[in-house]
Amino acid sequence: MSGNWPRLRVAEWTDTRDTLHMWTQIVGKIRMAHAPLVNHWWEVALYVSPRGLTTSAIPYADGVFDLEFDFVEHRLLARTSAGESRAVALEPKSVADFYGEVTETLAALRVPTTIRPVPNEVQVAIPFEQDTTHASYDGAAVQRFWRQLIQVDRVFGIYRSRFVGKSSPVHFFWGAMDLACTRFSGRTAPPHPGGAPNCADWVMLEGYSQELASCGFWPGGGEEGAFYAYAYPEPPGYSEHPIGPEAAEYRRELGEFVLPYEAVAESADPDRTLLEFLDSSYEAAATLADWDRGFLEDDPQRLRKHLR
Repeated sequence: MSGNWPRLRVAEWTDTRDTLHMWTQIVGKIRMAHAPLVNHWWEVALYVSPRGLTTSAIPYADGVFDLEFDFVEHRLLARTSAGESRAVALEPKSVADFYGEVTETLAALRVPTTIRPVPNEVQVAIPFEQDTTHASYDGAAVQRFWRQLIQVDRVFGIYRSRFVGKSSPVHFFWGAMDLACTRFSGRTAPPHPGGAPNCADWVMLEGYSQELASCGFWPGGGEEGAFYAYAYPEPPGYSEHPIGPEAAEYRRELGEFVLPYEAVAESADPDRTLLEFLDSSYEAAATLADWDRGFLEDDPQRLRKHLR
């Protein structure tokens, strides 16, 4: 631990991470099967909760249900507005077994659900019902990852509060297994070229239909995971624009600025270090692409004068 910023080397939990990734894809696809479309696929994401990761309420018939990864007691909770609930144990088991148990659980709750049972945005897409390769679950490592997400979600929330233009929630995208937040200039963007593995190009067209500056955290890209930031479309000069802190760099193979998680966790003030990265990478995009910053930004403390 470094203060409240847990330490977790990617190599220590790669097998568990990859299994959990597939489990979150299953749960995310269930949400996608029932929730109406929201711009940029916001309706499919998960959210950090006091217990783990949750879908939030999902509409079904004349009620709602939800699914929550409880990383405290290591179970997937399924609950309905009819007052019923079921749980699936989070323990070493294959993706195939997990998929079968979740499907049976939803049927028992009278929420039968059909999804496309193949993962997206991964190089090797094993259908869920055939995936016996991914079958690891280290509960202690998953808890540390979740506690990392809690800290990142908190600081991303501060960052989000400074922007009054169109902004995504801080949410967990199961496609790439990253916690992300995206700001938009209000202008349309050129068609995205696509190219994500095992993901149709039209998916990317919807996600990147408007000019944006995005940031996130994912358990890869460094020894302990990494923060990233990118702009679409990337304005000229973006990769050379000064970015803080010193540990941040532009990686051309990714088309993103990257800051190692450990650079944040080991700093004297992790919140300030991460916010420096978020703010400076956004400023690079907004300045070089001539965003209307006076219209899009505001003081998050602006209402305090009314509370005196």
